[in-house]
Amino acid sequence: MQREIQWFMRPYLIDFLIEAHAAFSLLPETLFLTVNLLDRYCSKRVVYKQHYQLVGCAALLIAAKYGDKKDRVPQINELNNMCCGLYDAGMFTQMEMHVLNTLDWQIGHPTVDFFAQLIVADEQDGLEVEHMAQYIQEIALYHREFVSTKPSVLARSSLALARAVLGKPEVNDGEWNHADNLTLITLSQHLDQPSVTLSRKYTAPHLSCVSGKLSDFLIQQQAAARRAAAPPTPICESYLDSQHNVYNTPQKGMGAVQGVADGYMTPPITPDGSQFDANGQLLMAKDHYQPQPPRCPVTPSPTPPTQSHNFPAVRGMHLTAEQQAYHDANPHLWYNGGAYPTTTSYQ
Repeated sequence: MQREIQWFMRPYLIDFLIEAHAAFSLLPETLFLTVNLLDRYCSKRVVYKQHYQLVGCAALLIAAKYGDKKDRVPQINELNNMCCGLYDAGMFTQMEMHVLNTLDWQIGHPTVDFFAQLIVADEQDGLEVEHMAQYIQEIALYHREFVSTKPSVLARSSLALARAVLGKPEVNDGEWNHADNLTLITLSQHLDQPSVTLSRKYTAPHLSCVSGKLSDFLIQQQAAARRAAAPPTPICESYLDSQHNVYNTPQKGMGAVQGVADGYMTPPITPDGSQFDANGQLLMAKDHYQPQPPRCPVTPSPTPPTQSHNFPAVRGMHLTAEQQAYHDANPHLWYNGGAYPTTTSYQ
């Protein structure tokens, strides 16, 4: 229906109304009636963006005149100053009459504060619970999900949530239907980021400083959720079990503590042989120990060639009969420079 105003503009107007409501020390139900008149008017009339704040001021004037004392009703010039002189004085009166005519002068409406007072009186809740519930109810004014919620359901859900935040025992106030449970869950999901203006309002001691208590509760809930979501730390088990005789290769980072290593353990190689019994246990007795051939092939060591009287030390040479006779007569001599001496050198 609305062409210019959007839902993201609503929190700015609610902040302004909360500040004006606190500045004039109006009754708590006046604020809820102001927002109710604003929503009812916007559901029937098209509101331009430049008149959105003016409609809120007119609703505040009507609600204050309806429920508050006469000396506390804000003056038009005071509201105009809070609007930084954006509107003329006659525009407030004109918009006030337009809102009344649009609503057919039906001003009175049971607010969430009215039902909350009845439940508090019946359950005998403390003042702290009442202030916390009121804080949660005003948080709901910022969100579109609660515009059409019944005030009685919202009051019941806010009080139940206030008791849970403050650690108070829950009361047995009858059965909860699906709408009540859904309102309670939705309301709890909008508590993490309250308005700065509203949070500052409820830091006052006469309101039991409930904004700080709600903030502490949310921090504790977030910490508990992180602990529940984090994976458990695995238990460090020793790689060396006392029941097994395992030999492993030390890795970098292994200190004096046995069985603790920074890297992966090198899997042992179990040799096959008679020094292990049928269960794989090592036989340490000398009688049972028998050396086994190595698992890897070993390169044989070179052996010196056998000297033969029939063949020289150098392969591939053919000796004459005279050279062979000289070699047989002098076996301790080697050839000189790769050639045997001639017959003239025999002398």
